[in-house]
Amino acid sequence: MLAVLVLLLLMGVSVLIGWLLSGATARVLPSAPPYLILVYTLGALLVLMPVTARLVPWITNWYYLFPAIVFLAAFTVLPVVLTVNYAFTNYSAVNSGSPDSAVRTAAGLSPDRRVVTLAETPQANTIQEYLKCRTPTCAGDTLILFDEEAAVPVRAKIASVSGKQVTLTAPAPAGLAVANATRLNRYEYVGLANFREIFAKASRALWPVFLWTVIFAFSTVVINAVAGLILGILLYNKRLKGRNIYRTLLFLPWAIPAVISVQMWVALFNQQFGIVNKTLGLLGITAIPWLGDPLWAKISILLVNLWLGFPYMMTATISALSTINEDLYEAASIDGASRWQQITNITLPLLRTSFTPILLSGFAFNFNNFGIIYLLTKGGPTQEGREATAQSTDILLSWGYNTAFASSGGQNFALASAIALIIFFLTLAISLVNFKAAGVFEEARR
Repeated sequence: MLAVLVLLLLMGVSVLIGWLLSGATARVLPSAPPYLILVYTLGALLVLMPVTARLVPWITNWYYLFPAIVFLAAFTVLPVVLTVNYAFTNYSAVNSGSPDSAVRTAAGLSPDRRVVTLAETPQANTIQEYLKCRTPTCAGDTLILFDEEAAVPVRAKIASVSGKQVTLTAPAPAGLAVANATRLNRYEYVGLANFREIFAKASRALWPVFLWTVIFAFSTVVINAVAGLILGILLYNKRLKGRNIYRTLLFLPWAIPAVISVQMWVALFNQQFGIVNKTLGLLGITAIPWLGDPLWAKISILLVNLWLGFPYMMTATISALSTINEDLYEAASIDGASRWQQITNITLPLLRTSFTPILLSGFAFNFNNFGIIYLLTKGGPTQEGREATAQSTDILLSWGYNTAFASSGGQNFALASAIALIIFFLTLAISLVNFKAAGVFEEARR
């Protein structure tokens, strides 16, 4: 632990040095590339690692941990920290912290390079309204300056405003020929506003989506497990001729990429032209709106997920059955036990230990199974009284995705981050209940 702390401190100091040096470079050379922070950080590491080794000689034996810590920080810790941070802001496509190119206006710079005169204030009556200032004087806010090519935006702090003139706290960088200016679409902390919005609309999004997510995950696990268990027991029978052929054929749905097979099912379930409804029509059954009705769309998802998931459960069953001693079945046969009695009294009890972690992991996977929802129904069909981002077959994860990236959600990354936090706590609570019910904690204590 001490070695990890020293390595974390070393990495933190290196990142701080890289950030400070890249900031200083950006002030001197506004066109400097952003990746310089990585170059400076790596350089700081190369310098500090020998220094650290001199101060703490035994740390060299632990330098092999450094790549793992870097990857863990970059791909696990940083995304989590950013998600939690954004959940308490108004970060979105509008409030993105970037220059607003939609309201760019012509601008001129005074000889002393301290005063910027705007030609007009698009979509606003006053300069304060145009810049979305937090104070009447706009002191401390940011003005974005561009040259004629508008290639590199330059951020300048505002000291005050008067009419259409903006006085800067410091002269504009030398060499910058100001031709245009715009405002900064900043984002800021809003506290629990995102969570209040979610729970204020809970009846139209959170609760129905959560209920369907639980039903979807639980039903999928039960249906797939039963189908896989039955097929696994049947195909494990050594007296079954051609069982390897059957195994191969039944394994194909799992081998085919889901992106391809789900699109095939979309075509099969087409209400007018799909082969499923055409076959039902030959039997005199009215065409079923598989993907056009909320209830039938949910049934379709369960059926397609059965197609995708039962091979895994079947393979797991066959693998687990191979660990059961054949002598048990021979002894049961000598005692006169039927095949059904052998299954219920030997096979199923011995499979419980193997299947418990599989079922728990299957529930956790399907609780966040975004792929099947997005590929088959895209969360639809629409349902009256529901949010546009949380339709009839949306699960929690697809609801968050729609909020963050779909046009119907307005690309509200902050609200999506709040949804992600809610999903985390719900998943954690359900996992704890599952572990408790399965006796995992008791096994760990023993």
